[in-house]
Amino acid sequence: MQQPLSTKKNGQINIVLKKNQHEYSTLKEPPAELQQKIDVMNEHIPLKQIETEMDKLIGLQDIKEVLREMYAWLYVNEKRREVGLKESSQALHMMFRGNPGTGKTTVAKLLGKLLKDMNILTKGHLIEAERADLVGEYIGHTAQKTRQLIKKSLGGILFIDEAYSLARGGEKDFGKEAIDTLVAHMEEQREHFILILAGYPKEMEHFLSLNPGLKSRFPIVIDFPDYKVDELMEIATLMFEEREYDVSTEASMKLKQHLAQKASYKKDFSNGRYVRNIVEKAIRSQAIRLLEHKEFTKKDLMTIRSHDLSFQE
Repeated sequence: MQQPLSTKKNGQINIVLKKNQHEYSTLKEPPAELQQKIDVMNEHIPLKQIETEMDKLIGLQDIKEVLREMYAWLYVNEKRREVGLKESSQALHMMFRGNPGTGKTTVAKLLGKLLKDMNILTKGHLIEAERADLVGEYIGHTAQKTRQLIKKSLGGILFIDEAYSLARGGEKDFGKEAIDTLVAHMEEQREHFILILAGYPKEMEHFLSLNPGLKSRFPIVIDFPDYKVDELMEIATLMFEEREYDVSTEASMKLKQHLAQKASYKKDFSNGRYVRNIVEKAIRSQAIRLLEHKEFTKKDLMTIRSHDLSFQE
């Protein structure tokens, strides 16, 4: 069956079915099942938008499925509420486990947008924080700083990276005060903000073991896998293309060889940010090289060559 095209004018939906290259027929009143299909498509626009954004990201297939499940649960929960059924009460506080540069912050931002579009969050903004933003210098200071951060996060997401560092100082460290304040507000403000704790997988597991009651407060745990070398190459290629640069064959081979070597001796190397830094440095190096030219072709201005690439250890 051919796909319908729909237009809406003065509250009336017209369905256009393409018969062949030159002939069309129009139904002023669509069949009930076709109307239902159109309504469903329009109703799930937030899901389609987040899937479109996620499709632009390299890898992360399991995470894309988790976001789809989350959307489906929230959608069905709302439908149950509308017909008087019990709603499934579940906090949306989350834990992101993964190495640096694996897309945790990017996904958190997209999640905020999705939940705003679904009217779960009023703003959907992301507040990023780390230990220094929460832990104070004297008794009472930490609770004050933590409450201020939570206040800024209301209507959105509070994203705490390297969250395990809050417990690194032991019982007398002020980091424990930050944890206690966060736990209290997670319950009191559960409908007004979402807390995401992020960090290395092993360290996050140890962090949770220090506070038995903490693990149960994060029903959603998302693991961010390391990028493979081919995926890092895809990320680099995409970054160059977005900036309208072409990479020569020699430069591409040099970059892939470097990433493979880096991954072979550096444990848990998967850093998308590292790739971004390489891309930006190559663009600056190309600019320096082109200073020696008096005239430029379009190809000159677009091409990244092998000696434009340099790497930091």
